Amino acid sequence: MGKEENVQYFLDLIKRSRRGKFKIYIGMIAGVGKTYRMLQEAHELLENGIDVQIGYIETHGRTGTEALAQGLPVIPRKKIFYKAKEMEEMDLEGILLQHPELVIVDELAHTNVEGSQNEKRWQDVIELLNAGISVISAVNIQHIESLNEEVKNIAGIEVKERIPDSVLQEADEVVNIDLTAEELINRLKAGKIYRPEKIQLALNNFFKTENILQLRELALKEVAFRVEKKVETEVVAGDMGIRHEKFLACVSSNEKTPRHIIRKAARLAAHYNTTFIALYVQTPRENADRIGLATQRHLLNHFKLATELGGEVMQIASPHVWKTIVNTCRTRQITTICMGQPSFRMPASWIKINRYRKFLNAMREMNIDLIILA
Repeated sequence: MGKEENVQYFLDLIKRSRRGKFKIYIGMIAGVGKTYRMLQEAHELLENGIDVQIGYIETHGRTGTEALAQGLPVIPRKKIFYKAKEMEEMDLEGILLQHPELVIVDELAHTNVEGSQNEKRWQDVIELLNAGISVISAVNIQHIESLNEEVKNIAGIEVKERIPDSVLQEADEVVNIDLTAEELINRLKAGKIYRPEKIQLALNNFFKTENILQLRELALKEVAFRVEKKVETEVVAGDMGIRHEKFLACVSSNEKTPRHIIRKAARLAAHYNTTFIALYVQTPRENADRIGLATQRHLLNHFKLATELGGEVMQIASPHVWKTIVNTCRTRQITTICMGQPSFRMPASWIKINRYRKFLNAMREMNIDLIILA
């Protein structure tokens, strides 16, 4: 290790030691008790002499949660006027100025009102951590970016407010708040989650038993995965050596399929504690002056998603898609490719099939795994 690397390594150590600790409670669905558990912990820490403050808590009108919030120091919310309405947000500047040891911040995936310092609350949390303030926060499983499509397939709902998986990677501790489907439904029927007029609607939709069971499994797997990652990086990393797996997501200008491919590659990369690349081969017919604004917007959204999930974006102009993919695999030492199902349309389908066969042969020779997503 050279002199400059030694200095940088030492600086990184200093920064990490000064950074606040980050704990996230994960729930499978609303009403499992994440906020309640955070408030319980806040009381316990306060009793043990820790300077705890409430930065933002959302009780949703739940009596038990509101009662538990009593007696805890609160940093008042900031009032923001937006479209002639007075809105309340967490006062990031106020928390930084007061600088408590630890702050409770609910609704991690929340989108801040326009005019706030950051677009998302998770970005506020990162600022607090970097300032040396520890944070306890909470999020439901459906708000995690790489699990968004799985939740949509389970419950038929696409959640708009999401956090990048990289936020979970920042956490020092990830804890699952678990309930059985029967316990959760009993809580719902008893009016402990929603107001009476909303209970039947919830039972008929998101709170179906089959949905809860699948979401519960997803939450348990996610937390187990995060614990396994922590063990790998902190306990046995020195014995395991450097991993060499590297993933490539082949991205097209299609509106939806590439997002599924990117999320799959990101998930695999995270599992193997490695990186992934999102590759878009721009053919002559997709030059910027030849494709529509909608298509350009799809591509930009794909690139943004890949970046948010910790990937590297590569855009290469070439008329030879398969050759470009092969060359990229060779130069970037890719071990696994994630891509959509190739389309072979007449009349030139036999030419495309022949090129695809050559591509498969090249993958076999380089010992690269190929994952075709439906």
